[in-house]
Amino acid sequence: MNDPRALDEPRAPQHRVDPRARWYWLIGGAIGFVLTMAALIVPAIIWEPVRFWFLLAAAVIGAIELASVLIAPFVRYRVHRWEASGTAVYAKTGWISREWKVAPLSRIQSVEAKRNPLHQMLGLAAIKVTTASAQGDIVIEGLDRELAERLVAELTEATEHTVGDAT
Repeated sequence: MNDPRALDEPRAPQHRVDPRARWYWLIGGAIGFVLTMAALIVPAIIWEPVRFWFLLAAAVIGAIELASVLIAPFVRYRVHRWEASGTAVYAKTGWISREWKVAPLSRIQSVEAKRNPLHQMLGLAAIKVTTASAQGDIVIEGLDRELAERLVAELTEATEHTVGDAT
């Protein structure tokens, strides 16, 4: 009999993101953690009547967010996969809830590379594949900068030669 998981989970795309993506997610999460703690602790320092509640919120939210910051990058690295074939772009993402997306080349409307300051610092990039789907774009985070640039060029060329109306 067939494996029951085969119905629930499509084949995982072949390629992992760059190992530096773990640092990208860790640093990004740490920045969010610091900003959240500042937003909770500063009012606690300034306003005596709400101090207890803001410190309690900082302790609870801080513990949850700190665990997320320390665990998420490593789980995401194990899960995130991508692949571009002659017919489609595939991506598997998520660390709490998992998402698989497939975009046939005939449905791709645009492909772009994105590099925010943290990407630039780590030599990484993200690519965004915009499709005619109501389900949204495919975003692949944590690719090596040069690989992302090549992938954008290859996908752009492949979609130019693919029959379809991208709608």
